[in-house]
Amino acid sequence: MTQSPQGPAITNLELPGIQKLNQGKVREIFSLDEDLLIVATDRISAFDVILPNAIPFKGSVLTQLSAFWFSQLDGIVENHLISVKTEEFPASLDPFRESLRGRSMRVHKCEPLPIECVVRGYLAGSGWKEYRESETICGIGLPSGLKESDELPEPIFTPSTKATSGHDENINFEQAVELVGSDIAQRVRDFSIQIYNHARSYAIERGIIICDTKFEFGLKGSDLLLIDEALTPDSSRFWPADQYQAGQAQPSFDKQFVRDYLETLDWDKKPPGPVLPDDVVDATSRRYLEAYSLLTGEQLEGS
Repeated sequence: MTQSPQGPAITNLELPGIQKLNQGKVREIFSLDEDLLIVATDRISAFDVILPNAIPFKGSVLTQLSAFWFSQLDGIVENHLISVKTEEFPASLDPFRESLRGRSMRVHKCEPLPIECVVRGYLAGSGWKEYRESETICGIGLPSGLKESDELPEPIFTPSTKATSGHDENINFEQAVELVGSDIAQRVRDFSIQIYNHARSYAIERGIIICDTKFEFGLKGSDLLLIDEALTPDSSRFWPADQYQAGQAQPSFDKQFVRDYLETLDWDKKPPGPVLPDDVVDATSRRYLEAYSLLTGEQLEGS
């Protein structure tokens, strides 16, 4: 099995004696009294189905890249990160230090907002589908005549619900206000646009176009914090700038490569998912690692 910085690729993680609060498609969340431990596994999902294979280094890329961005964005918005260094974790985690290294974050416990904060700078995905039908995205009118992957006149904030199963659903800003209140909705919109603009300018100088991205925010008391992950290949559409060509779908650094492969199969997109061949696993892992190295200027330790 391919080795990652914390040993073999991990699809499931149990920490005996440490309470597991939640298991998502990729992350596992444990209780650390007043804090949380978020562990990114190497699981990969497509079409809302978790696939049998692990993608080596994926969990480490998600964790280390999020930590990188949290540091970069510190002057814009506060975040929930306490540490990614296992030596700074509580002593109760000492027996699991090797399994946690590189893929885990100790974070402040927050109350997550019930919306995803999506920012789009280019016309792709569900936004492109809606635009073709109505020349809008989430109720925001756009100019006529735009092509797939065109850059938008300016980035737009297009929130969505947070589905417990299946796909998130796009909503308009007024619906976001109904869910979180006017003040919070305006603040997360402004933060999201600021973060995206900062990250997009940074990334383009390093050969990556950030087409769109999604953020999550939470409340720690009265403090609004950026939580979960930030600007990773799982939460963003990253395009190689040197291959960008408007008017068509773009190659990407995310799991679109896996989706494209799955579309060639006779699979009903229901569990269980098919096993990915080694070449698809390896190519996907390389895409995650390349995004990390381009953005941070460093190779992921152990890769």
